[in-house]
Amino acid sequence: MARPHAVVVPYPGSGNINPALQLAQLLRRHGVFVTFVVTENNLRRAEAAAEGAARGREGFRVETIPDGLVDADRDAQDYDLGLSKATVDHGAAPLRELVARLRGGSTPGVPPVTCVLPTTLMSFALDVARELGVPSMVLVAFGAAPLMAHMRLRELKERGYLPLKDESCLTNGYLETTIDWIPGMPPISLGDVSSFVRTTDPDDFGLWFNITEANNCTKASAIIINTFDALEADVLAALRAEYPRIYTVGQLGTMLRRSHLDEEASDGSIDLSLWKHDTECLSWLDAQEPASVVYVNFGSLTVLTADQLAEFAWGLAETGHPFLLVVREDLVHGGGALPPEFLAETAERCRVVTWCPQEQVLRHCAVGCFLTHCGWNSMLESIAAGVPMVCWPVFADQYTNRKYACELWGVGLRLDEEVRREQVAGRVREAMESEEMRKSAARWKAEAEAAACPGGSSRENLLGLVKALKEGSLNTEA
Repeated sequence: MARPHAVVVPYPGSGNINPALQLAQLLRRHGVFVTFVVTENNLRRAEAAAEGAARGREGFRVETIPDGLVDADRDAQDYDLGLSKATVDHGAAPLRELVARLRGGSTPGVPPVTCVLPTTLMSFALDVARELGVPSMVLVAFGAAPLMAHMRLRELKERGYLPLKDESCLTNGYLETTIDWIPGMPPISLGDVSSFVRTTDPDDFGLWFNITEANNCTKASAIIINTFDALEADVLAALRAEYPRIYTVGQLGTMLRRSHLDEEASDGSIDLSLWKHDTECLSWLDAQEPASVVYVNFGSLTVLTADQLAEFAWGLAETGHPFLLVVREDLVHGGGALPPEFLAETAERCRVVTWCPQEQVLRHCAVGCFLTHCGWNSMLESIAAGVPMVCWPVFADQYTNRKYACELWGVGLRLDEEVRREQVAGRVREAMESEEMRKSAARWKAEAEAAACPGGSSRENLLGLVKALKEGSLNTEA
């Protein structure tokens, strides 16, 4: 039987590229040939960030497609929504051409394509696969609860919750309306369902796009989720009642680390980061006391005002703890830097970097808490490392993630939307000192490890996924 060949097509943002690359490396380790599809712009960025970043390995190759944007669009304030529109409008044709070429098996050393595997937000790839008669799977780059919540956005519109009647609904308590009918989920406030509920426009593109993409997952023959069964048991049971072919294979970083331990892994990992990592911060962490450092990272998309950054900075200064602060070059809209007097005052206990190897940082014994935007990858990496969180969501599924971290998993504390240095300092101190949160974090870390070990749910699901690929038991119908 020919070697299975998966064409992995992540949405062109770090939050999707990173878990897709981790899954691709796991599949490759289990004998699946992988073609990893990135945009031309992102390949240029990855090569600039790390020399030889996208160099091929045996059984792994990189192909590119255009992202449909012109360079002038890349600096726009709504870049992410512009990118989403461009992929919807322009992504299918170049991908169809690529998959058709690879499917023919005419490329030397490359077996014919047997599966197309996009992430969420790239459902046009599922249509391409169906047109070409190739089976498909989809990787959900967020959790089971956010998936279920986004699948119910359409029903929220049908029931009249959305769009908001007017702007006053953002501040008059309307977003606190309880939604208690989403299968498998506890009662949740409307505002915690998604950032995309915050619109008065019935034709809002962000809301339409996320409704469409969440429900289009069901076009695939199987759904893969970067989570583990114990973490989201109730909502996973509800999802599996509707879509039985669901593979939970997370936390992917833990899974990949276990595969390095369990097998000969001499060729190292594959890096397609869009930013250059500052690895010297790991040496700085080595010099700090255990569980003494506050790690702060707002992810790849969050944009702050200069005032917000200053409030976060002075709040961190007030904690008295050393801290590692990630300030992307484009973190502050319109440009802006940390206050010089803040840098002078905290010079002895502050390390500021533009990007860092986050999983290594979170697993470092010096890190005691994580101030985070609640992106799913960050949440899972923190859970897998056993690190409590202070939560300040801004976008998409991050509100749902905060709800679960703070109210169900016992590993997070909420910050108000309005950033105030006194609250930042208070919440960080509480997270650093709470024995109860530390115990909850340690328990979930152990659950994540157990899921990734032989016999664990994620390990068994990964083996089942590989078996389906090798046996060709996926079909082309949903």
